[in-house]
Amino acid sequence: MQEIIEPVVRSFDCELWGIDFRAFNNSALLRVYIDKDEGVSVTDCSQVSYQLSGVLDVENPIDVPYTLEVSSPGVERPLLTAAHFARYVGEKVKVRSQRPIDKQRNFLGTVLAVKENIVELDVDGETVEIPLDNLSRGKLLVDFKALGKGAKK
Repeated sequence: MQEIIEPVVRSFDCELWGIDFRAFNNSALLRVYIDKDEGVSVTDCSQVSYQLSGVLDVENPIDVPYTLEVSSPGVERPLLTAAHFARYVGEKVKVRSQRPIDKQRNFLGTVLAVKENIVELDVDGETVEIPLDNLSRGKLLVDFKALGKGAKK
């Protein structure tokens, strides 16, 4: 599906950050995340959504009714690929594995490295290796208090 979506996104001078496709019983959700250096506007999302909707109607890659969402990945952006994790080495992330690793599925830690499709995290001083094919979801965490954006007292 990326080969259909990416040219549309690029035609609006945006980067395809990622695709999240979730199938349900009789429907599906297609989320397309777009990004650009100066930030993504509502207009960017609207234009990409309109054009992409038309292309998807013609190409018809999804054989059930679906909802299309186009949005910015945001500051606490989803991390979907090895390149995403590599881009944020040294940053805090929250990840969930599909299968338990040492009886645990949820991890909060700092990205140490990405090697051969394995994400290495520092979790409370311990190195945890999570294969990318075992990742259910991951997202960048932003310390809003450190940025002076925490709740006011």
